[in-house]
Amino acid sequence: MSASDAAPLPPGVTAAQFRAALAAFKAALGDDAVLSNDVVSYLDPFAPGDALAHAPSAVVLPRDVDGVRAALDVANRYRVPLWTVSTGRNFAYGGAAPRMRGSVVMDLRRMNRIIEIDETLGYALVEPGVTYYDLHRALGTPRRFWLDPPAAGWGSVIGNTLERGYGTTPYGDHAANQCGMEVVLANGDVVRTGMGAMPASRAWQVFKGGFGPSYDGMFMQSNFGVVTKLGIWLMPAPEGYMICRYAFAREDDLERVVDTLRPLRMDGTMQSNAVIESAVRWAAGVSTRNQWYDGDGAMPDDVIETMARKIGIGRWNLRFCLYGPPALVKARRDIVHARFKPIAGATLFEMPYRDASVEPEGGGDRAQVGIPGLEAFSLLNWRGGRGAHIDFSPICPPLGRDAAKQARMVRERAAQFGFDYYGGFTAGERAMHHIFAAIFDSDDPQQSRNAGALIETLIHDAGAAGYGQYRAHLSYMDLAAAQYDFNDHALMRLSNTIKTALDPNGILSPGKQGIWPAR
Repeated sequence: MSASDAAPLPPGVTAAQFRAALAAFKAALGDDAVLSNDVVSYLDPFAPGDALAHAPSAVVLPRDVDGVRAALDVANRYRVPLWTVSTGRNFAYGGAAPRMRGSVVMDLRRMNRIIEIDETLGYALVEPGVTYYDLHRALGTPRRFWLDPPAAGWGSVIGNTLERGYGTTPYGDHAANQCGMEVVLANGDVVRTGMGAMPASRAWQVFKGGFGPSYDGMFMQSNFGVVTKLGIWLMPAPEGYMICRYAFAREDDLERVVDTLRPLRMDGTMQSNAVIESAVRWAAGVSTRNQWYDGDGAMPDDVIETMARKIGIGRWNLRFCLYGPPALVKARRDIVHARFKPIAGATLFEMPYRDASVEPEGGGDRAQVGIPGLEAFSLLNWRGGRGAHIDFSPICPPLGRDAAKQARMVRERAAQFGFDYYGGFTAGERAMHHIFAAIFDSDDPQQSRNAGALIETLIHDAGAAGYGQYRAHLSYMDLAAAQYDFNDHALMRLSNTIKTALDPNGILSPGKQGIWPAR
């Protein structure tokens, strides 16, 4: 799609009506806040197929809450759908592209104020355009508080939190560490949740509940409103830390690894979210595929074994970090090591204990001490060409048998479509996120189509086995939502009821998470 291409019209809107809507957007927001001639940068860069299937018709960029309200007013008057993004960097799940072709993207990146950082109570209040890099810089040095960055630090704090993103410090469950929102509803009404409903509240970012029903969760992964401010809790900087890694020699060690890890996470001995990575996932961060294998289809097992041995990693690799004063960290390390030692061939690698003011060496470990980066994108070099990936993200109970079942299911299905098992688990206290990336060369149409077909098949497979996605690419949101079908899709009926009540004209992000307006 280039400047010469005609952008698609919003469904049900004539060319004349859309021209009038664009003029109204410009009158309300300013000419520089409306893009309509070339919106190529808002296409999905990792599209598993035709990126134009999710092409927007235009882009609006409000600067403040009044601008958001003005854009909603125009959208309601002209029945133009708005697809809201914070910065649009949710790659592998669709980027800034809208679910419904022809929607106008409402990009909130110009709303980029860090409104408050409280270094007594340990929270920040931010707008949608604030990235993890922005907040990290604002925390200064020496850092009294750490943030928890996701895999790619260039994304929005609000955007990642609303998608229930995860990191690897003790504050890694971003949604759980959110407190208080400001939301603009489809009718332009501005709501503050929790204690923020009091105009002079002194506790908005410290107590989630407020008085009466709690609504914060309703605006996560939904299209019920536009979140314009959000409070996030920060982690008090510990005295020091120790980064550790285990390498496990055998493919079938996964079950014992998970069952050993679970009680350590549940009782808090291991404070951070631990990451279990397959050999391919680790290798993709430090090498390219053709260094090990240049044949067709998935890498054979003997090649993976040779690759792991030469790199000095395991078939499964566990990364975690311990925090606190030296004596406490050592005590935790000793407990962890005693638990994993019975697994034959388990090898512990540990970095020396460091003061919290000292940054770790090696980019891949910096997120564990609250430093955002972009090291995750090294995987794009794995297959060669113009690298891309699309993710499959089921939730897994922290039980060895479930982890082994999911890994086997995904590995075997991926091989059928010609993909390596680039997978792993992020282990929280009560659940694990199983992330598999179908890595492909986006200049190869067949690879792109195969990646999409693989993800679609995996969602069906997982649903039949009782495993649901925690998020999904634009193209597969309807399918992922359809797996949640208790009582003939009662949950979706509830979502549709709320959608109709709050957004009767159906203008806010139609199709997000499978929630469509009545019209």
